[in-house]
Amino acid sequence: MKSNKLFIVGLVMIALAAFLVACQPAAVETAVATPCPEAAPCPTCPEAAPCPTAAPCPDCPKPIVETVPYADKWVASGHNNVTGEQFRHWDDAAANPDGVPTSCAKCHSTAGYLDFLGADGSEAGKVDAPVPAANAQGIQCIACHDPAANNMSGVAFPGKDEEGNAIVVEGLGDATRCLVCHQGRESKASIDGAIEKFAVTDVDAVVAPIKNTDGTESIFGFRNIHYFAAAATLFGTETKGGYEYEGKTYDAQFRHVEGYDTCVGCHDPHSLEVKVEQCAECHEGVTTVEDLQKVRMVSSTHDYDGDGNVEEGVAEEITGMQEALLAAIQTYAKDKAGAEIVYDGATYPYFMGTDGKAYPNWTARLLKAAYNYQLSVKDPGKFAHGGKYVIELIYDSIEDLGGDVSMMAREDAGHFAGNTMAFRDWDGEGEVPYNCAKCHSATGLPEFIKNNGTVAVLANGSILQAGIGAQPLANGFMCSTCHNTADFPSIHAVGQAVFPSGKSLTFSTEKTEAGANVAVNANICIMCHQGRTSKLTLTNDAAVKATADKDTVNEKITAKNIHYFTAGATLFGTEAQALYEYADKTYNGRNMHAPGFDNCLGCHDKHSLVIKEEACATCHAGKTLEEITMTSGDLDGDGTVEGVKVELEQLRADLLVAIQAYAEAKSKPIAYEANNWYLDADKDGKADRNDAGSRVSYNGNFTPNLLFAAYNFRTLAYNDPGTFAHNPKYVAQVLIDTIEAMGGDVSKYNRPEVPAP
Repeated sequence: MKSNKLFIVGLVMIALAAFLVACQPAAVETAVATPCPEAAPCPTCPEAAPCPTAAPCPDCPKPIVETVPYADKWVASGHNNVTGEQFRHWDDAAANPDGVPTSCAKCHSTAGYLDFLGADGSEAGKVDAPVPAANAQGIQCIACHDPAANNMSGVAFPGKDEEGNAIVVEGLGDATRCLVCHQGRESKASIDGAIEKFAVTDVDAVVAPIKNTDGTESIFGFRNIHYFAAAATLFGTETKGGYEYEGKTYDAQFRHVEGYDTCVGCHDPHSLEVKVEQCAECHEGVTTVEDLQKVRMVSSTHDYDGDGNVEEGVAEEITGMQEALLAAIQTYAKDKAGAEIVYDGATYPYFMGTDGKAYPNWTARLLKAAYNYQLSVKDPGKFAHGGKYVIELIYDSIEDLGGDVSMMAREDAGHFAGNTMAFRDWDGEGEVPYNCAKCHSATGLPEFIKNNGTVAVLANGSILQAGIGAQPLANGFMCSTCHNTADFPSIHAVGQAVFPSGKSLTFSTEKTEAGANVAVNANICIMCHQGRTSKLTLTNDAAVKATADKDTVNEKITAKNIHYFTAGATLFGTEAQALYEYADKTYNGRNMHAPGFDNCLGCHDKHSLVIKEEACATCHAGKTLEEITMTSGDLDGDGTVEGVKVELEQLRADLLVAIQAYAEAKSKPIAYEANNWYLDADKDGKADRNDAGSRVSYNGNFTPNLLFAAYNFRTLAYNDPGTFAHNPKYVAQVLIDTIEAMGGDVSKYNRPEVPAP
């Protein structure tokens, strides 16, 4: 580090020289400062010329630092591997007369990095000049510690948003420096750009070269994301570094846990080594970097590569999928593109023909898959940076090539499925709004609980939620969403959950020795799995209240949606008042089922969310869940006692028929599609379409009674897929009563009786 100290002292002496120049009269010859301690004396004025009082001569400056911090770590890092290919690639003066070109200098030289940041006074965001090969001496301290690097607020990625603008990542503090280079050089946008440039219309046709206006020829070929593009995998769909297929959704940034979701959170910023000892605090048995490849978190419950092993690390799952993708690439190349292909990860251009030369028969479909394969290979830490995103890219690439993905898994259990609309619906807004954040962000629920959040039902039946603000976009839940990290692994304490009806419900009010209420852990589940509407929402709707005759159409009435996976609303039955219950009827309350199987966690695995079917077999031996019958017997009155799921499905089908008959008689023909209600003027059982091809909404044609029935049907046909287990007797009661309200014949049905108090 001696040379660095001299460099720092030299900078100080240059500044000192400038100071001395500034204090001289114009006619006096400037003295040049020399290094301390033999610094030149302050200049004196000529005897014949007037001389103003000069400023005192400054003291010899002290070195900025006696010892450069973390130098020992930096010396052994990849950033200082000055003999490596990443810094010596341009040493051949004949091949590279200008040294490191502007397209490479940003990340392969300190001078280029600073030029890109505008630290040299040039325009920021580009490298203005090549860097001599002799100056490519690694990434030195000044690259990251220059004020221009310290002041960076965001970094533009190669990916483009829907409007074609560069995607910028902001708010990462010190880790921002890393993103400048560890982002890759290609993206979905550049792959699509190449396909557009060559005017590809058949994705399976080998693309021929094209002539440029200057007489040169462009070849449609492989595009390499480049190396160690950790940020591309880490940020997932937020930066669109992978080739994302149309019609698919993808995971966003992998948040992991607080404090370990950025480059410098997991890597030492000077040695670049992974902080393995800190990983070991949560991941038992981890003592080396290699051990991290065996890590599998509780959110990774599926067999992604389809080999039957769900105990192996996520890294091994990805390896299995990579092997399948390469096989699919080779099969496609031979059968569809007309030439065999070979991959060599150590030899440019990586994908070659059997003759060892660059593969010649590229199709657009082959390019997409090969790009994703290279992305997965060239980030050795992908399993930790963005394993789920990489799994999705590989899965989709195999599928697009025609490979077999039937035994593979693409996404996770709902709480961890960061690629689904439950977490991606607000990407355009950049945050999850407060009225959705409690259940659709990783941080919303704990904030709501911590702030003693409240839910109030207004006079019109709408919900007012307090105690939570808008939250950052999430990639599924984190451990801290449900667990109290200060007392891990305990669950955030929830005494009662307020439902949209205004009812406060709980699975338990057990007492501790100190007398405090302690709810079972399942209470945290019904904080979200309760729906967002209720009977109160319907009856207090202004348009409904204004319609005296409940069989009269009011064009202001619109369909209501209870929301999704409303298991708690079904399970608590009439106690939750979530469904529309008819005034002259009585209904079952909470389904107690059997001891130990009367709450969410009694029947579902807390992480995978799958039903504990082996536990069900204790009482229901030899039957699938669909085959389990009830003591109520033949609910649908068809003369056969079937599984309760089948019985309820028939009642739902009968309700739809009754709704359609009522709608035609009282209003206009109606159709149910895509979990909503639409006009069906031609009565073909399908939604009508407008000139733009969109379905025509039924809003404006509801009577209050039709609204109530449509709401019950929608809730019980779609929004809770587990109605047959959560509270089948209550569901049967509501279905039968709704059929009757629609004018249907219910004489054959067997409506479950309500137990005596």
